[in-house]
Amino acid sequence: MDLFGMLNLDELSHGLSSLSMFPYFDMAHYIVSVMALREQPGALELSRRSPFACWFSSMLFCFGGAVLSSMMLAEPPIAPLSNGTSVLLASIFWYLVFYCPLDLVYCTAALLPLRLVLTGMKEVTRTWKVLGGVLMAHGKYQDSLLVMITIGWAKGAGGGLISNFEQLVRGVWKPETNELLKMSYPTKITLIGAVLFALQHTNYLPLQKHHLMLIYTVFTVVNKTRMMLTGSSVSPFAVIESAVHETLFARGSSPYAALPADDTSTASTNGAACQHSPATANGEEKGSPKAKGQGEGEKRSPKAKGQGEGEKGSPKAKGQGEKKTD
Repeated sequence: MDLFGMLNLDELSHGLSSLSMFPYFDMAHYIVSVMALREQPGALELSRRSPFACWFSSMLFCFGGAVLSSMMLAEPPIAPLSNGTSVLLASIFWYLVFYCPLDLVYCTAALLPLRLVLTGMKEVTRTWKVLGGVLMAHGKYQDSLLVMITIGWAKGAGGGLISNFEQLVRGVWKPETNELLKMSYPTKITLIGAVLFALQHTNYLPLQKHHLMLIYTVFTVVNKTRMMLTGSSVSPFAVIESAVHETLFARGSSPYAALPADDTSTASTNGAACQHSPATANGEEKGSPKAKGQGEGEKRSPKAKGQGEGEKGSPKAKGQGEKKTD
């Protein structure tokens, strides 16, 4: 781009794109991921009760994206753990964060200046993971934009997408924390990155790859640093998300909501009346309360009943009957 040439950022973008993630950036990713696991409720008790389950959960935090993307591409999910150096490095930091005497490693890494640096380095690795997922999907499905977006998203945010499975390893079941139900900021920003890199790779986005890598990396690092310094968890896309949701997905009010109450009741009464036959519509002819009451009154009137019983069972009539019989 001409803008990058004018700002002398072209050389910087080339240098960033050729930057190696191993070992320093990967180390920062492992430390921040294991610290995130330790800060989960009940993680410390689990580390004392079942160190193996704690270690396995740590590996899911560190390599969850690679495991999920491998499964989605029909590759062995254990393949990401075949790199013994990475697994050993992640295991060392897992042990130091959980079991270091006096919690020296965790307390040192939790200091705000150092944690800002480690988190920024971890955000740099997100760019490489998303791009790696897009390239991996493009190697098998060259013409499928959706597959490239999905694999890039899975590889960059797999730790969050498989969080329910990771919770099961720790003996916790919280289906309401599913990332698809309520996406966190890392999941959202990774999805946006997957869309951008997939569009760039298919030539729908007129940007050079190294330029897009610089723009995306700077945005994620700066925004994550701002969120940590201000203590805010609000996504920078909250206003756009709300506007899109209200425009496209929010249901409007019912057309009957604006009608007066009398009109609504009249409409419902007319609708109910249409279901009855004409013969039963006139209540006074066949089944009205008035006609029914008159019929019962004529049939079972107390006065008429009393007269009938009086004529039949009175002493006078009984005596006459006995006299005739004698």
